[in-house]
Amino acid sequence: MNWTERYTRDDQPSLGDIATFIGNPLWGKLCTYLESAYGVAPRIEYSPCSGAPGWNVKYKKSGRALCTLYPDAGSFIALVTIGQKEVTEAELLLTTFSPYLQALYARVKTFNGAAWLMIHVTDEAILSDVKRLIALRVPAKH
Repeated sequence: MNWTERYTRDDQPSLGDIATFIGNPLWGKLCTYLESAYGVAPRIEYSPCSGAPGWNVKYKKSGRALCTLYPDAGSFIALVTIGQKEVTEAELLLTTFSPYLQALYARVKTFNGAAWLMIHVTDEAILSDVKRLIALRVPAKH
């Protein structure tokens, strides 16, 4: 059963439900990092968006989105937006990212000057890429 079938609009999952559904330790590592490094709490929200419908987890710091996380069985997707202010620095760092992220960045089309990256987090290297991209948007508190 996929995520949107398991948790319908009327059946909000808990953070524990989400972690169990994903069943991947990378999920906990990213959530713990965001909560510790940025002092933020996750918000579970429902999105009717046709691109990624269903329940997701958002992390924001001082009104700025750090990322939105979309659960999947065995993994998850992290939406990280690279705004106009961060594009140049992101492109300078591109060769230091994983081959997956380099290829994803090359394919992404900008919208209003920003790159919207839907990053399928499947290994430690990609998790590291996500953390570094988030830090470009909003520096961590430590």
